[in-house]
Amino acid sequence: MDLRQLRYFIALLEHRSFVRAADAIGITQPAFSRSIQGLEQEFGCALVDRGNKDLRPTPEGQVVLQHALRLVQGAANLSSEIDQMTKLDAGDLRFGCGPAPAARLVPSAVAQFVKQHPRISLSFEVDNWEKLGRSLSRDEIEFFIADITQFEADPNFHTQAITPRRGIYFCRPGHPLLDKDSLSTNDLFDYPVATPKIPARARKYLANLSGRTDFNPSVTCEHLPALVDIVRNTDAIGIATEEFFGQELQRGELVRLYFRNLPTNIDESLQARCGIVSRAGYRLSAAARAMIAMIVEVDSELGQESLAYQANACA
Repeated sequence: MDLRQLRYFIALLEHRSFVRAADAIGITQPAFSRSIQGLEQEFGCALVDRGNKDLRPTPEGQVVLQHALRLVQGAANLSSEIDQMTKLDAGDLRFGCGPAPAARLVPSAVAQFVKQHPRISLSFEVDNWEKLGRSLSRDEIEFFIADITQFEADPNFHTQAITPRRGIYFCRPGHPLLDKDSLSTNDLFDYPVATPKIPARARKYLANLSGRTDFNPSVTCEHLPALVDIVRNTDAIGIATEEFFGQELQRGELVRLYFRNLPTNIDESLQARCGIVSRAGYRLSAAARAMIAMIVEVDSELGQESLAYQANACA
């Protein structure tokens, strides 16, 4: 018994004719019949009722058919998975990313990946690291790019750090805070705060600044365009990565806020410690490995671009 015989048997019961099944398979009718007979000899019983013009399966044949369908489909799935592990000319890739890398890094990397591997079917979801971690554990995605703080010490995950994304405070033009000559962080908490889901370390940091035991934003939203619109149309203070809305800042559509009692202009406690997270002990597909390599490459390019921009800004 082999998979070829099982495929022939499935074809016979689909077409209800030795001649039609042999034609569909692409072999001669005698060769097809010998294969079915060999399968029956293997099991020691008839698998089809040849006295019935519709070639109905015998009870034994029905059992063989049920197992044959599972075995043939399993073999096809196995072949497909191995192809995805080793080849880049077909297959699917599913991964996730947080709001910060979704701003520029992931779209840029995906665009280059699609140009190089147009036959790969690719999809990615944007969400916070907690939900992406659950998706990864359920094998719904192969990896994700987001804040890696919660995963670095967990032996179930493998992490690869990339460039941190700088978090800043911002508001709309005409905001009441802009009338003040100097701002302290006490001024920040007089207004609603809108931000993507923030790591525990950043939440604790903001709680300390506000003098509270914990900090919960007034608005939490993983969709950065919506977050920016909320800030643009209210007195809410936004906290997010500069990478997404740098152009809005340059055009004056948003205004960055500086606070005199913060140690530097770059608030490192609000940085998104971005990295690539995958499951420990699991071999990634060829497409996933190629996508990660592309992300790392684009991340390096964006880092150099950011350094050049900062140098020009200081000049």
